Amino acid sequence: MKIEILCTGDEILTGKTINTNHSYMAQRFVENGFTVNWGTTVGDDRESLQSAFMLASQRADVVIVNGGLGPTVDDLSQEVAAAAAGVGLVLHEQWLSRMEGWYTSRGRVMPANNEKQAMLPEGAEFIDNPVGTACGFAITIEEARFYFTPGVPREMRRMIDEQIIPRLQKARGYDVFTKVKRFHTFGIGESRADLLLDGVEDLVEGGAMKLGFQSHFPQLETKLTVRAESEQSINAMLAPAEAAVRERFAPFILCEDDQTLEGTIVDELIAQQSTLSIMEMHTAGRVTSRLLNTSSEQHDRINRSVVSQDVNALRDAVGDHGVDSVICSSEAALNLASALREKTQSTYALVVLMSLIEKEGDQDGAADVYIAIDGSGENVERFARLPGTGEWSRLGAVELAMDCFRRFLLKQPVYQKIDFEQH
Repeated sequence: MKIEILCTGDEILTGKTINTNHSYMAQRFVENGFTVNWGTTVGDDRESLQSAFMLASQRADVVIVNGGLGPTVDDLSQEVAAAAAGVGLVLHEQWLSRMEGWYTSRGRVMPANNEKQAMLPEGAEFIDNPVGTACGFAITIEEARFYFTPGVPREMRRMIDEQIIPRLQKARGYDVFTKVKRFHTFGIGESRADLLLDGVEDLVEGGAMKLGFQSHFPQLETKLTVRAESEQSINAMLAPAEAAVRERFAPFILCEDDQTLEGTIVDELIAQQSTLSIMEMHTAGRVTSRLLNTSSEQHDRINRSVVSQDVNALRDAVGDHGVDSVICSSEAALNLASALREKTQSTYALVVLMSLIEKEGDQDGAADVYIAIDGSGENVERFARLPGTGEWSRLGAVELAMDCFRRFLLKQPVYQKIDFEQH
């Protein structure tokens, strides 16, 4: 079954809106054992849409069209689909009634142009949308089956998961189970990761596993994808490859699957019934922000956070605890961490200081990062020079600080050279 995903909209074509819908659809199809062969983006133009529909109908068995089902003049999917199929548009009375009821339940009158959303190509199969006013539909154009979905992400996701994937599974006629095992790492670049995992694909019999990498700085995601006839056989097939990745990547693995680095840290704080105070310089408070956007118990774990671009302002926050005037250094970070933990009576204190090195001539910019952790009789420091300036170095510094604290909590070596730091 050859599948094409066809996304519509000028905002997508021009880059004003990031096309996360394509990513979600492609991922869900792959996870359910389907192969996506083409991805196309088309603007809100009748001629371009007509050409894209006809081309897709000649090369794909299934085409998923996303967007263009709204009430405005630039929403053209129904109209162009009907023209491509050689039929007219007809009013879907039940959907019109549903839309009118949706507006009435909210004390509003449905605008007249919303009736356009109930106009479907004659003979099209209706596809329900339980959370919006844009219904989906399916129609055959040439030899391909087209499925039309709304552009609103939450509406599209419900329709893909609950309506379209079951239809495709039924059309396929047999079950395929797919599992994607994901490892999130920090400190290893793609080239090194590829070398470290040399031969891992051979650990799964019959070449049934695909190894892949997705870099989104500062993290690297490593994916093991396996297809099989049952979920039980998938787990057995993947086991040796999973074990190999954990062994070869340790302790660079931050977390696995849907876990996050910040979630891992907060979960460990909760498990230990411990608390944390934080100081951040030049990070825009992102360490604190990430930790405060995890579980419902996170606020009980964070005692205090101090954020400033001035190291002396950080000193002033704990000034009565013996910290003199300081400059950015490992010693300063250690002193601040000790004073912060004492002042706030936290189990741990984490300090990250940054000193920016501006670009000069042919020299690239960089940032010196000083990290310190203090915790009840034990303290550690970590220095790194990270390449890049501004947002790039800030992302690296935040990730490095959080990874150091994760390692400290889990009693792993805090200092370990990473691929991104300058030697």
